[in-house]
Amino acid sequence: MPRVLVISLNYRTAEMTLRSVQAALRAMQGLDAELVIVDNASGDGSYEEMKAALAAEDWAKGAPIRLIGSDHNGGFGAGNNIGIRAGMSDGSCPDYVYLLNSDAFPAPGAIRALVAHLEAHSEAGLAGSYLHGQDGEAHMTAFRFPSIASEFEGAARFGPVSRLLKRKAVPMPVPAGTQRVDWLAGASLMLRRAVLDEIGLFDETFFLYFEETELCHRAARAGHQTHYVRGSDVMHIGSVSTGMKRWTRIPTFWLDSRWHYFAKTHGRCYAALATLSHACGGLLWRLRRVIQRKPAADPAHFLHDLISHDLRALLRPSPERAVPAGTGSAETNAERL
Repeated sequence: MPRVLVISLNYRTAEMTLRSVQAALRAMQGLDAELVIVDNASGDGSYEEMKAALAAEDWAKGAPIRLIGSDHNGGFGAGNNIGIRAGMSDGSCPDYVYLLNSDAFPAPGAIRALVAHLEAHSEAGLAGSYLHGQDGEAHMTAFRFPSIASEFEGAARFGPVSRLLKRKAVPMPVPAGTQRVDWLAGASLMLRRAVLDEIGLFDETFFLYFEETELCHRAARAGHQTHYVRGSDVMHIGSVSTGMKRWTRIPTFWLDSRWHYFAKTHGRCYAALATLSHACGGLLWRLRRVIQRKPAADPAHFLHDLISHDLRALLRPSPERAVPAGTGSAETNAERL
């Protein structure tokens, strides 16, 4: 039976993380699986709260759970890398790594469906779930890789343009069944450990956003597909830790991640052209807003922030970077509970 390591990354959502973990434990039944909670340097007492709950709650007693506290919040990718490097409790590597957001709740068969799919499809290196909200509404989690054309389409928000470039748009319609996609949201994503050994772990240059996009892109370049598995059902609340729905101004880390994705995958000239394409589409949208009296759709000063950020990024020397690889060792405060 393949071995599975489930990783739950917490940042200041201790109570919700523990509820998500209980759902994960139910979905792990019958599998050779262990669960690692990584507290991503929450600094709000989350680690202590979860440690106490895991020691006291009946559902946690005897469960294959470990709690790891990171002493530094390096973002989504870095936090999950800590869990991946921790490996199984006996020091071995799992066959599969399953990433589960703290605000995601897998149905009883959700994890098993991903394992079964990857076991049956050797061409797939990653597989992700069908996500839906508390209201049952499907979430858009299957995507195409970003491109110069998709930047214009997304920024223009214009029906004729979207119809012309519909095969370039990043968001895909929610698939009706299991299929190959370019990349998937990381809220419920299973990765083949052998693929990670080949291509490396998450690039920790990304603090938040675009990290799973780049990982899927790296896997695709190495010949490994990403599959959307309709039979893996996960309820997902969304944006609980990031606060994305409440943004009034685009954060610098999002701009950094977007630029790094384009520059790393296609080069700095391509990244600059992608920004130019977005600016052209954005200007078209803003013209339509004035003429048709449409409400704002972007955070305040978005286009200005994007262009000024990327001009500075283009003009400064390209930084050295390293893609994390291998198992390494877990961070501080690891405990078997």
